[in-house]
Amino acid sequence: MTDASAPVETTAPVETGTPAATGTPVPQDGGAPAPDAEEGRSPIRKAILTVVIVLVGVGLVLVIIYFDPVRHWFALHTGILNGGPDKYYNFWSGFGSDLGEATLISAVGIGVYTGVRKVNCHTRGCWRIGHHRLDGTPYILCRHHHPDVPNGGASHQHILEQHRKFKKETGRL
Repeated sequence: MTDASAPVETTAPVETGTPAATGTPVPQDGGAPAPDAEEGRSPIRKAILTVVIVLVGVGLVLVIIYFDPVRHWFALHTGILNGGPDKYYNFWSGFGSDLGEATLISAVGIGVYTGVRKVNCHTRGCWRIGHHRLDGTPYILCRHHHPDVPNGGASHQHILEQHRKFKKETGRL
């Protein structure tokens, strides 16, 4: 007696060594399997990462070895050496007074970047302003990338035809 609600398991023979068994995608035309995009870049990324790690390590060792000259150079060029009325007078009168301006410029730059990213076309790499919503998606596209906006500009006849279609679809005609 078998239970009709129990799931039935079926097993099919799997050939080892075939592209389907190894998880490699097989093209529809029956050709060779598509190469993995990450395989070609992986050794280069590892080499770059290794070089960066070595350079950071060498820089850290040099700062540790030459700590006193580095500290003196920093103190001299930021104005905290040979101070005025107190120890940090030259710093706040010179180098330190620019920290507020740097913060303000950074905040404005980040705000402008965020604003541009919010209003520009959602197509990757496009910096045009997006004015046209793509129906059924959350994307806003520029007239160049939107499929329903004519690239050469809309004629008066085209605009009237689109308005008539809208009125007909909404039942206002």
